[in-house]
Amino acid sequence: MSQLFYLKECSSTNDEISKFLLYDHSDFISVHTYNQTQGRGQYGNTWAATAGKNLAYTLAVKIQNILVSDFMFNYYTAIIIRDFLANLTENKVEIKWPNDIILKNKKIVGILIEKKKINQNNYFIIGAGFNILQEKFDEISNAGSLLTQTGKHFDINQFTLNLHDFLVEKLQNIPSEQEILNQFNSYLFRKDQISVFELNQKRQNGIIRHADEKGELWIELESGLQSFYHKEIKLLY
Repeated sequence: MSQLFYLKECSSTNDEISKFLLYDHSDFISVHTYNQTQGRGQYGNTWAATAGKNLAYTLAVKIQNILVSDFMFNYYTAIIIRDFLANLTENKVEIKWPNDIILKNKKIVGILIEKKKINQNNYFIIGAGFNILQEKFDEISNAGSLLTQTGKHFDINQFTLNLHDFLVEKLQNIPSEQEILNQFNSYLFRKDQISVFELNQKRQNGIIRHADEKGELWIELESGLQSFYHKEIKLLY
């Protein structure tokens, strides 16, 4: 049974979720706030958000019920969040490998998935920060919000309820790994386009070709086709 809990303020919803997983049957339990003070991003990055204008949301899913690999689960989570936003905004929404969500060349969602054992159960802890109503970001930022990218003011409470229901439904009906991989690659940001990358503190042109089942990204560089894990190469956009 899914439940959605609200906190007026917290440091990190990914840290707070454990307090709500009290029972053996706890699954699809989520926590959200509109004022997260110490949000975390992938690999130790921070996720900063303006209070009252953005959503910090965390969903706990029991691992025992997930029949795909960790990489495929990460990909699928990005896909369904992308799908929700594409349906909502009626815009082209893409996934910047491995799991940032891009709308009109701006990052509007960051996702952090962790594995935790809580009260003898193993969980995927899906944390996502959604920029919804924030209007200003620092000048060199690649970040945007639903408001800046669409011009629309979304009801943040209704957004949260609809998001939760959508994710719970989709995570109970996970497709095959091949289907996930195909979908992920079809939504891949800047796929088959000449882009600028930073590799070993040097910039060079390259073309993203595909992401694979092991979580690696294949990029055609001047030296040939190479694969990279997250943080080994940076896409500049």
